[in-house]
Amino acid sequence: MTLWYRLRHVLTPADNGHLTFKMDVEHLRELRGLAKQEGVPVEQLAAELLVFALGHRQLAEANLTHWRTLSPREQQVAALICLNCTNRQIAARLVISPETVKTHVRNILHKFGLHSKVEMRQALADWDFSAWEEALPQVR
Repeated sequence: MTLWYRLRHVLTPADNGHLTFKMDVEHLRELRGLAKQEGVPVEQLAAELLVFALGHRQLAEANLTHWRTLSPREQQVAALICLNCTNRQIAARLVISPETVKTHVRNILHKFGLHSKVEMRQALADWDFSAWEEALPQVR
């Protein structure tokens, strides 16, 4: 079930323009415990969590949109960046020159609006690139 589908089923607009939440007992208990731990009202924490989730979702969608603008070779290079490979290691695995790798890295960073490979790794930190590692040739 997607996030949006779940949200449609737990949020209902009230007559006053505010949203009300329908939540199962287990999640409500968790929310109350977290609110108590944080020292904030349950409603405030729920709103903050919702804003955080929506922001995270927008960022994830933006990253996927950027990823889809990459060429297949750029995707390979980006995956290897996220697997902590150096430019020389990427060049060796893809049988291209280190200068070509630098060009791909520059293009990838530009398409994502990032400034460094560290930022790239952070942006895609929750992506699983293990399949890419297995699919790409290994350096002997």
